[in-house]
Amino acid sequence: MIVLGIDPGYALMGWGVVEAEGSRMKLINYGCIETKAGVPMQNRLRTLQLGVRDLLNIYHPDDVAFEELFFARNVTTALMVGAARGAAIIAAAEYTQNLYEYTPMQIKQAITGYGKADKKQIQQMVKLLLKLDEIPKPDDAADAIACAITHCQAGVAKSQFLMK
Repeated sequence: MIVLGIDPGYALMGWGVVEAEGSRMKLINYGCIETKAGVPMQNRLRTLQLGVRDLLNIYHPDDVAFEELFFARNVTTALMVGAARGAAIIAAAEYTQNLYEYTPMQIKQAITGYGKADKKQIQQMVKLLLKLDEIPKPDDAADAIACAITHCQAGVAKSQFLMK
């Protein structure tokens, strides 16, 4: 099974592609889709949508796993990230109905065994679980990889379908 994990973001949208065979996992690739400040919103959203579409066409994932949004402070940022997430979901939904989402706490629990783990602990476990030489950078990509790993470990039976 090949899983595309996505960490929604407006300036940087992290992504990671993980292949799982049973309990063995392998990192295929990762990175970020970047949009520049000062560019009109519709152009930034289109860049994100096309970027996700390109990833789907390159890696042909079986499933797409999104990190669910969690914001407590800045409403404007939450709205912008929500729009970016929507652009990614539209691109993914054109490709497959196998869309899933995981809360930050579910990802932390799956990766570290502790639902309140910090970013450094998650990044270190991503490195260990995938037998990498170094922690994937930037953080947005590492978060997307963690989301993909969570989906691989959860299995479809335990996953939350995004598309209902």
